[in-house]
Amino acid sequence: MNTIKETLETPVRYACDVCVCGGGVAGIAAALAARRAGADVLLLERGFILGGLATAGLVTIYLPLCDGEGTQVSFGLAEELLKLSIEHGIEDRNPVHWFDDYSQEERKNAERYEVQFNAQLFAVSAEQQLLKEGVKILYGVTAVAVQKENDKITTLVIEGKSGREAISVGKSVVDCTGDADICVLSGEKTRLHGEGNVLAAWYYGFAEGKYALTMCGLAPNPPKPEDGTVLPQNRRYAGVDTEEITEFMVDSHASMLNHILNRRKETPDLLPVTMATTPQFRMTRCIEGVSCVDITADHKRVEDSVGLFSNWRKRGPVYELPYTTLYGKNIKNLITAGRCTCASDAMWDLTRVIPVCAVSGEAAGLAAAMTDDFAALPVAALQDRLVKNGVKLHL
Repeated sequence: MNTIKETLETPVRYACDVCVCGGGVAGIAAALAARRAGADVLLLERGFILGGLATAGLVTIYLPLCDGEGTQVSFGLAEELLKLSIEHGIEDRNPVHWFDDYSQEERKNAERYEVQFNAQLFAVSAEQQLLKEGVKILYGVTAVAVQKENDKITTLVIEGKSGREAISVGKSVVDCTGDADICVLSGEKTRLHGEGNVLAAWYYGFAEGKYALTMCGLAPNPPKPEDGTVLPQNRRYAGVDTEEITEFMVDSHASMLNHILNRRKETPDLLPVTMATTPQFRMTRCIEGVSCVDITADHKRVEDSVGLFSNWRKRGPVYELPYTTLYGKNIKNLITAGRCTCASDAMWDLTRVIPVCAVSGEAAGLAAAMTDDFAALPVAALQDRLVKNGVKLHL
């Protein structure tokens, strides 16, 4: 591959205590937690809507905060953001037993504590809440480089409409990119998900007087491009290469179109209303943390727990989230939240979802406001402040 050598002088336009990279649910939670702890916070989002997969990706299901046995396990910002997502009205899955005074037995036999929300309203509500609390947001920017001193990030370089600019980081960086991008830029160790991602093409449609989400995977009979080749039906996508991501989006669009056209044969008034504007990757790349949470940790006590989460796929299991899964061994002032925290492949499908993104985001944001060396931070001090914020740490 040919290369070029660049000599750059980049203006340092911004400065902050904590820089949160990525405006998905994890980033929203991290930014709020850090700001509420007194830090000057800058939130970077490469798109133009907050919420990440939850909004731009149309994964509009806020999965359970409960164990399915009638007990709530995720609290703090995880619950606050669930309520924020439906502050203008619930779209679906109204968990009335959790909003009113019901017994544990009644909740056990009812719906789980989850909702389905409107993507656009949630994104705007989150934006307004962040701005109200003093978080500065930059849209349309991507972190492309870092500078380090003594194994700490001192400067983030971003690119956006204004060109190449730099951010002076006074304390810490929270990687909420979903793909551990800041980890890669800074030299922190990462790994790829072992199986990759299947094609997804979720969209909203309007038909027969109803507005509804269609959770469309790869259509059974994808259309053929002009050259006669058939779109891949069993392909897995790693999600960290520009050309492959482009192929994923093209395949996703074609699959969605085919699905809609087939549906219109029986429901001719069907109209597509909204399609995903970000790749619907679930698991891509994560940090190699000091520790790694695994599916076998069900109901096991973790001394450095920073919150609880359940299994959205089945009732019963509950896990404690270890603080040491959020940061690595190389960069002292870098921490992760969301789907790029350290989890085994078997556990990753649980830790990537909205409630756990909020749990890890709150812990990471609070820690980022407290220290510039995550390994040196006394976990008991972090836990005390999380408990004061209403977070439950142990079973």
